[in-house]
Amino acid sequence: MSELNFGHILRRARLFATETAILDLESDYQATYSEHLNRVGRLCAVLSDMGLTGSDRMAVLADASHVYIELWHAALAGAAVINPLNSRLAPRELEYILKDSATEVLFVDSNYAGVIDGIRDQLPHLRQVVLIGDGDVPCNGRLEDMMSQQKSSALPSEPVDSAPAVLMYTGGTTGLPKGVVLTQRAVALVLYRMLISMRPNPRGIFLSCLPMFHIGSIAAWGLYAPSGGQTIIMPAFEAGKVNRVIRDHGVTRIGLVPTMLNMMTQHPDFETDMLNSLEAVTYGAAPMPPRLLAYLLETYPDLSFFQLYGMTECASTVTALLPEDHLPGSDLLSSVGRPCIGVELDIRNPETDMPLEQGEIGEVWVRCESTMLEYWQKPEQTANSLVDDWYRTGDAGHVDENGYLFLADRVKDMIVSGGENIYSIEVENAISSHPAVREVAVVAVPDDRWSERVHAVVVCDPDAVSEQELDSHARESIAGYKVPRSWSFQQEPLPLSAAGKVLKRELRQRQLVHDGSS
Repeated sequence: MSELNFGHILRRARLFATETAILDLESDYQATYSEHLNRVGRLCAVLSDMGLTGSDRMAVLADASHVYIELWHAALAGAAVINPLNSRLAPRELEYILKDSATEVLFVDSNYAGVIDGIRDQLPHLRQVVLIGDGDVPCNGRLEDMMSQQKSSALPSEPVDSAPAVLMYTGGTTGLPKGVVLTQRAVALVLYRMLISMRPNPRGIFLSCLPMFHIGSIAAWGLYAPSGGQTIIMPAFEAGKVNRVIRDHGVTRIGLVPTMLNMMTQHPDFETDMLNSLEAVTYGAAPMPPRLLAYLLETYPDLSFFQLYGMTECASTVTALLPEDHLPGSDLLSSVGRPCIGVELDIRNPETDMPLEQGEIGEVWVRCESTMLEYWQKPEQTANSLVDDWYRTGDAGHVDENGYLFLADRVKDMIVSGGENIYSIEVENAISSHPAVREVAVVAVPDDRWSERVHAVVVCDPDAVSEQELDSHARESIAGYKVPRSWSFQQEPLPLSAAGKVLKRELRQRQLVHDGSS
């Protein structure tokens, strides 16, 4: 017997058969663990009837719901490889991912069915589009109709640990998304790692308000399946509504990016007692503003805070800053914690790949058994990122004498805005295709609301193009959240290093000076 697959983990939920598993606020749907497992089993039968096997890709393009969690569980139980699609992507980006992955079946809700219908002629592998919920939209059938015809509610045989389980696309440094292939073993190990680090209350209530297409959604669909507890699902984050749900439903745990916490506490209807039921707050994906963290620690001294650092390529969490590390005024508050059980860190020279001395800043390398199998059909990029069982994160930082990791900057040109990862080259490619643009560089600059914002420096003739025109042009090929929020225009060429690379640090510093004087 093996326990390093999600099918094995999901079966443990039978221990909590009569307890409430899910409350979907949008549809007012509620289910016990027994009822949830019954639906997951019938969904597995639906996928089998569609001709899918455990190695075939199925995609999901939908807002968060109980059905989304059921799709996660059915796929991870061994029925298919799940390909969760970022609902904020532009049609061209979705088309690329569905083609690249050769996805055969797509589950979509009415909010996004029209987008898929507009590109379906370009997707030869896509056999079926199945509608989640109701709506008069183009599709091959409704999921609820298909499930109602199933008599079997048995889970499939447990998948082997080495089997691919998740194909999740991330922004690509070449301008195209990369598909991260995660195995059953990777998913199981991360869940055990999180259970050890986060110690969830088996009678707790977790509020999920993050998108289900992020690897961070593992807390919504994975954390409570083996441990008990209830998950409340919101289709999207709304600061005022989140505050009210926490108060009205007695929520005990929530996972957020710092931007969301800031919006909640700054909401005009916010009252401090709205968060009194919370026992634990998990945050990550972006730095927590010191002023916000200081306020939370002072206002809620009995509240446990967990900061998690990870990446899709390692199936999420690799380090954790635990509640005992969250001491007001402590230097540790600027770190992302220590390696979780089973994880090793190394700091290497990004030019030579040689290990650096303790305290020296270099590229963060991670070694653990939850690392991705590969970048889907990209052997060269896989080989560049996976070296002798180590994953090169592209982040820069140092480790102190007690093993705490402090991030300093990014080796790769990635921007984290409101918890979303944005690769600068994707944005640059979208902008540079405009005929008036001679050169463009995209950098991250600090933002009070979003932690970082996308800023573009454009080289063009005077009055050749406006911000509004470039904004509209970029939105034709990339998602709206990737489009720059601020712009600079100049006639002189971009500054270059001796090696011919754009000096983005200089551009970033220039904008910091400008923002400080404006």
